[in-house]
Formats: sequence, structure tokens, C-alpha cells
Amino acid sequence: MLRKTGRLARFHLLQREYKLGRRIPVKKHATLSFLLLGLVLLGGPRLNAQAGDDDGCSNATLKGDYAFTISGEILHSDGTIDYRSGIAVRNFDGNGNITFIDFVASLRPGFVPPGGINLSPAFRTGLTGTYHVNPDCTGTAEEDFPPPQGVSSGQVIKLMFLLSDHGREIHEVVASLVPAGSQTPVPVLIHADGTKLGMGN
Repeated sequence: MLRKTGRLARFHLLQREYKLGRRIPVKKHATLSFLLLGLVLLGGPRLNAQAGDDDGCSNATLKGDYAFTISGEILHSDGTIDYRSGIAVRNFDGNGNITFIDFVASLRPGFVPPGGINLSPAFRTGLTGTYHVNPDCTGTAEEDFPPPQGVSSGQVIKLMFLLSDHGREIHEVVASLVPAGSQTPVPVLIHADGTKLGMGN
């Protein structure tokens, strides 16, 4: 009787393991199928967008007058920092050319500029540059400043930018800044944001 009871219990145990053994792979297979389907549905559009991202932007998207605010820091090799804050109005002609005016204030803690604080601030005028807009609404620009008196070359700033709101807003980061009289870029952390002037433009 005990032998029959033991055999019966073992039979039921093997039967349960067999059934579970058949069910578990089915559950795993279904779970993996749903995961793969989700990855395809979520990842597919992103991969397609990255492969051919064309938002219809061009140089003509960036056209007109834009008001900018500028903020950032110039890092010197001796550990000192120049803090910059400025404003500008730039005109983009829709063909890759820039003309602009700006005023940038600079402050280095513990340092007084030669000649003291400027009591007659004025905008710098007649400044020029170039730009290029990519189809995905990113772009690059270069601003070339005239050399100060007694210096052989002017400051050159290279920018990376992104357009938003159908070209009405532009967001910039300085990629490199070569000071006047130098050929070597200095470390900077400078950004600027611009908004197109005029209603409905």
C-alpha cells in the first residue's frame, strides 16, 4: 500500500513538472515576442528619423533681425575667469551672411581694466559674419571682428546653433573663440539666445 501511495505521489509530481515544463517556455516566448514588438514600434520611428532627418530648414529659414542676450565665461591658463554678459542685434540675410552690432561687458574679479571702467559705453558696429543652416535646423556660424588698434588680427568666434519655432528663435553655444592678436583658441563657456524682431515675421 505504501509503495502504491509513493508511486502515485511521484506520478503526480512528474505530471505537474511536465505541465509546468510545457507552460513556462510558452510564457517566456510570449513575453519575448511582446518585448521585441515594443522595441520595433518604439525604436523604428526614431531610427528612421535619425537616418533621414529633414525638417525643411535652410539658410532662408534664418532671415531678418534677431535680438540676442549673451552670457558666459572665458577661462584663462592662470586660473582667472572673465565673466561676460552682452546684448546684440544681428541681421541674417537668408543667404548665409550676417551683419550685427553688440555690446559685451566683461568682469574679472580683482582686476581693473587698463584705463579704468569705461564711462562712455557704446555698441560695436559694422561687424560681419557667415552662417549655414542644415536641413535638420542645426547650423554653424562664424563672426569676424576687426582688429583693435595696434593688433594684427581680430577676434574670431565660431558658433554651433539650433533653430526653433519655425526659425523665430535661435540658441547658440560658442564652439571656439580666438582672441584678437592670437591664432590659438581659449577655453570658453558662452551661450546666447536670440528672438526674431517684429510681429508676425
